[in-house]
Amino acid sequence: MTAAPGRAPQRVSGGGESPLARFKDLCLDAVDPHALGDFWARILGGDLVDLRDGDTRVDGRPGRPGPESIWVNRVPEPRTGTTRVHLDLRMDRPDPGGLLAAGARLVREPDDEVAWWVLADPDGNEFCAFAPRPDTAPGPFESTPGPFELVVDARDATAQATWWAGVLGGRVDHDGDGAASVVGAAGFPWEYWVFAPVPEPKSVKNRLHWDVDLTGADCTALLDAGRPCCANRTTTSTGGSWRTRRATSSAPSPRSAERRPLAGPNGG
Repeated sequence: MTAAPGRAPQRVSGGGESPLARFKDLCLDAVDPHALGDFWARILGGDLVDLRDGDTRVDGRPGRPGPESIWVNRVPEPRTGTTRVHLDLRMDRPDPGGLLAAGARLVREPDDEVAWWVLADPDGNEFCAFAPRPDTAPGPFESTPGPFELVVDARDATAQATWWAGVLGGRVDHDGDGAASVVGAAGFPWEYWVFAPVPEPKSVKNRLHWDVDLTGADCTALLDAGRPCCANRTTTSTGGSWRTRRATSSAPSPRSAERRPLAGPNGG
């Protein structure tokens, strides 16, 4: 997992066209969706919804800036590989004691290189926890604890961010460390969508991925937006049907037998 980069934008780009899709929610693979969903519901202060099909959904706490849902989907295989997609959380206290008490595992403490904690959930999915910001007035992502950015490892961070900004709208901020952040994407409920550069290619499917809702009736425009070589598994929905974009597998997602593999941006 790549920890969150600092926010020091140097160059900004963005498009004015209508977005092809809107961010919908996150989906998390789990061997036991009830146990993992319960953990995330407790640390986010949200509600755990039993979907009566073996899966669960975590709905975010009231008062957050936008709707936040995490669908926790049953899969047979355990987690392997690194965490290439993760959430960064803003805590309401200066240490992660509450997260650890809820079942998180400490991976890394703040040091000379990072100013945050790296933790892992009970399945080993890593995430970052940040202390409150005492030097700034509370903003929409500071007034209630919870996620404030989604971080994605990518071999070409600029290409990934630019592609997703072209699909969901928003602007691209380029950080001095090579990271690129999408700000203002349609439906995106957090402050930053960060693509952080890493040298290694993606080798296994992401346990955490995102869904998008198409703004049109079909996915033709989305297919035309880029070559099908995305390393980040993404699902689109139009009404009740689902289509899955992924690079490493053409097997249907367990959430819907109607999904099929389509396209995405260049590899991450």
